[in-house]
Amino acid sequence: MTRADILFVNGKVHTVDPDDKVVSALAVADGVIHAVGGREEVEERIAGAERVVDLRGGTLLPGINDSHLHAVNTGYNAPPFSVDLNYPTVSSIVDCVAAVKERAAETAAGEWIVGVGWDTGYLKECVEDPTRQPTRQDLDAATREHPVFLHDFSRHTAWVNSAALAKAGIDRDTPTPPGSVIARDADGEPTGLLAEGAAVMVEKLLPPITVELSKAAILSTVAKLSRLGITSLTEPGLGPGGNEGIMGMGENGLHAYRELLLERQLRVRLSALLYVDETGNGFETFKRGLDSFVPPESPDERFCKVIGVKLFADGIPPQKTAWMHDEYLGGGFGGLVVGGEDDAERLRELQKMISYAHSLGHQVGTHVTGDRGNDVVVEAYAQAVREAPREDSRHYVIHGDFITAQALRICREEGFGANFNPTIKWTIADLEKEMVGEERAAYEWPYRSAIDAGVTVSSSSDSPVTEPDWRQGVATMMLREAKADGEVSGPGERITLAEAIRTYTINPAWQDFAEGWKGSLEVGKVADLCVLEQDLEAIDPHEIADVDVAMTMIDGEVAFERASVA
Repeated sequence: MTRADILFVNGKVHTVDPDDKVVSALAVADGVIHAVGGREEVEERIAGAERVVDLRGGTLLPGINDSHLHAVNTGYNAPPFSVDLNYPTVSSIVDCVAAVKERAAETAAGEWIVGVGWDTGYLKECVEDPTRQPTRQDLDAATREHPVFLHDFSRHTAWVNSAALAKAGIDRDTPTPPGSVIARDADGEPTGLLAEGAAVMVEKLLPPITVELSKAAILSTVAKLSRLGITSLTEPGLGPGGNEGIMGMGENGLHAYRELLLERQLRVRLSALLYVDETGNGFETFKRGLDSFVPPESPDERFCKVIGVKLFADGIPPQKTAWMHDEYLGGGFGGLVVGGEDDAERLRELQKMISYAHSLGHQVGTHVTGDRGNDVVVEAYAQAVREAPREDSRHYVIHGDFITAQALRICREEGFGANFNPTIKWTIADLEKEMVGEERAAYEWPYRSAIDAGVTVSSSSDSPVTEPDWRQGVATMMLREAKADGEVSGPGERITLAEAIRTYTINPAWQDFAEGWKGSLEVGKVADLCVLEQDLEAIDPHEIADVDVAMTMIDGEVAFERASVA
């Protein structure tokens, strides 16, 4: 009989097995789950334990899997690497300018100043007057001796100064890339706001993030993740397509993960999607990139594995660049961000990218948000499978904000997945009403519809777009607006606690092709655990976001522990 390394008792152990069974005890031995059940049942299966943890009525979950999180970028986008422009650190354009001016005073002339996080929804001047937007002249007042590049909270829009525009050669005669925005004044001059591919025109001029800087950024992020009970993540886009810029999507990120694993410093499980070509190009450059790039070999694929390819189809709703069937309030339909002269050509290019990646055996994860965008991406997945039949491709939509009933049906039939972002929903719910109206905004990220349709849905933060706080995500999913129509009412897109937990555990494990060895608390699976100090079933959903993580365990080793743990 085996002696357990650690025995958890007196709690709510959510096994996340096929029946969502909740028990009271769990034993870990040699890095795996050795026994699960009632306390007496578990103790009968072990020869004692080196340590016994009294959960005191708290919750034990599988380790949380944030299935779309930019770990390199999350670390790099925080001080001291970048200027912090998040609310409430800054709450006005004046604050942003002051922060840039302060950084300029300690930065050599000619060097780039990079900042991240500003949001017009929180900038005083923009709130008071929606026609007032950040401008290059604002930043010119802070410095003319440094090119300045400031990503907004979404990382889809950049605010730059005149020096940055000049370096990129962007002026009144510069054509706007497909699916992009170059904001212009009444005279046609760029105002300093650039969205999508237009922002990339400047971003590609920034100094690359080195392997050593990537390692430091990853370690900073992983320390935060451990405190949140997160044991697995998907880094959605590492490769040569991101070598230029500050999104941390370059191939140096892959080398950094590998080195940290070899140095035994990597305390999170990584699944990576390859990003082999810049946004805005077509099939031929994508093919060359995919054919020529060979990822570094992983010494342990359970901790570091490339599982697929990342593509970009359209933009995002707040910038009105998501490709929609119906117009945004105020006009516009958005569009694809793939290279091509018109929508038809861009769609053909996207279809060829998907088919080619599929034919090589890759899983494909595609950034797509608009309803029309989701329809064409999911149909392109299905077309690729018809052309080159392959069982269990597990292609999936990334974000999938306005995925339609038609697309959900195809996902169910073909075994495709959806990766939703509840913390972004919580952050921008009110803003979306201004873009698409109340009815479409209420539907955005349709959890209930997707689950009822039989689609495997995973949840993620898209950090650093939002904090990687899955607790807020669970609360958001449980508190979605109810649907009312005369005498008929229902849950709308609201889901249950058990369903929400699955989207952060076993469903992301499915996305990783790893549900056989992680994602649930079943005998023989790895001991990746998240311990919470309260019983999630016994508290109001509004309180879930404030429940403390007491312990995080990965592969049977404690990665984080509060002093309060018995």
